[in-house]
Amino acid sequence: MPRIKTTVVGSYPVPDWLVAAPSEQALIDATRVVISSQEEAGVDVVCDGELYRFDINHPETNGMIEYFVRPMDGVGFRMTFEERLNYRKAEATRFRTRPPGVVEGPLGSGTLDLPLACRRAAVLATKPFKFTVTGPHMLAKMLMNKHYPDTPALAHALADVLAEQVRHIDADIIQLDEANLPGAPDEWEWAASSLNRVLDAVKTVPAVHLCFGNYGGQSIQKGGWASLIKYLNALHVDHVVMECAHRPVEELEVFKELRASIGFGLGVIDIKHTETEAASDVARAIERAEKTLGAGRVKYIHPDCGFWMLKRSIADAKIAVLAKGRDLFEGVKS
Repeated sequence: MPRIKTTVVGSYPVPDWLVAAPSEQALIDATRVVISSQEEAGVDVVCDGELYRFDINHPETNGMIEYFVRPMDGVGFRMTFEERLNYRKAEATRFRTRPPGVVEGPLGSGTLDLPLACRRAAVLATKPFKFTVTGPHMLAKMLMNKHYPDTPALAHALADVLAEQVRHIDADIIQLDEANLPGAPDEWEWAASSLNRVLDAVKTVPAVHLCFGNYGGQSIQKGGWASLIKYLNALHVDHVVMECAHRPVEELEVFKELRASIGFGLGVIDIKHTETEAASDVARAIERAEKTLGAGRVKYIHPDCGFWMLKRSIADAKIAVLAKGRDLFEGVKS
């Protein structure tokens, strides 16, 4: 295994043929294509593409919310017209047309079965496999809460449900995704507390991905990484997977304050642009980061976020450059 490992964040464009004729077998076939494409491109830690999570009726967050909360006990779907209007006016949720659900009672796993989803994909991989789970902060911020006293309480209840699921998952890496917190850094303490409940349940390697959102190639959240260093340092995590390619270069300085025991994952592929990076671009990004943060500080390189909103040809081209750029930096001969 190379010193700097390559990986992807999670999602992959849903193949047109899977949308046209969905079935359990078609989903397995499509997942096999996604994983084998990564392995052939030299990706060291592969993901399943999250194809089974996408709901064409809820495209705003690519199924990373609905897939997790809709099967849960305690989540309903009825709301008044006025509540819908207020939901769309709120700062945190104005990019969505409607809530993914309404919390009406105590939360439970219901019919959610993440271990089964993980096993279905992991058996198709010949390289280390990573399974992704949306974090409790983002889920709590997207739901309409009519049961718990406040959003932090809801987030901790969600964390307990997710922890119950995660305890039974055997993926090589389990990555928790939080794409809302960068826009609300003042919430970092309860966000970290709830997320750590899930991270502590991981039996293998826990990781956390943060980004500023990705809806149709647009950033949803505003702000910077400097305001979240305390949050990152509070996490019970092996490594973090950070959006960097779409961010100002000088922002790398912020990560000098990242706890030394936390591995740093450097985003080197800008998924909000359709132009494909060259291997030399990736190598220069790693070189710049290691000059700034210190030799050996970069543990992973990856795209900034998932590929769901790109065409497959573009996603595949961007995936292919990861290992080439890493090898160019490390001086590996082909």
